[in-house]
Amino acid sequence: MINTQIKPFSATAFKNGEFVEITEQDVKGKWAVFFFYPADFTFVCPTELGDLADHYEELQSRGVEVYSVSTDTHFTHKAWHDSSDTIGKINYYMVGDQTGTITNNFGVMREGQGLADRATFLIDPQGTIQAMEITAEGIGRDAEDLMRKVKAAQYVAAHPGEVCPAKWKEGEETLAPSLDLVGKI
Repeated sequence: MINTQIKPFSATAFKNGEFVEITEQDVKGKWAVFFFYPADFTFVCPTELGDLADHYEELQSRGVEVYSVSTDTHFTHKAWHDSSDTIGKINYYMVGDQTGTITNNFGVMREGQGLADRATFLIDPQGTIQAMEITAEGIGRDAEDLMRKVKAAQYVAAHPGEVCPAKWKEGEETLAPSLDLVGKI
């Protein structure tokens, strides 16, 4: 999946109290996070989505749009948004993928269940997947680590010839791969 283009899709999302139509064309031209989760009204999912909501303003300041995706409908997303304090603070897109098109496009549909895996994809402005994470059902994701990956991907995109080492944080030293570094790290 890394370095591949997102595939065509069309879906309805709930955002800012409205239903909106989105396609892959709406994603291109900016950084994007696709945040797949199994289902609304569950247990680990709201903790992850709430954590992501707490970082949404910072993501927006970095030019990143967020699309949470489950195979629930956009109507279900609205009902959950209206009934849960945690989900009620979400301002990013909550995409209904009841046909499974988007979930299958990203290869994270659970066989025979009709539910998405817990998966995160970071997409650059050209529509190319730059990072991905998939975890088992009971393992929640951390928006702080996602932020670190966003910052690293944006740094690498803006500084060709440099790479970010393990645990890299914004402002820390990067590496410029060369023959001189072989065997010296």
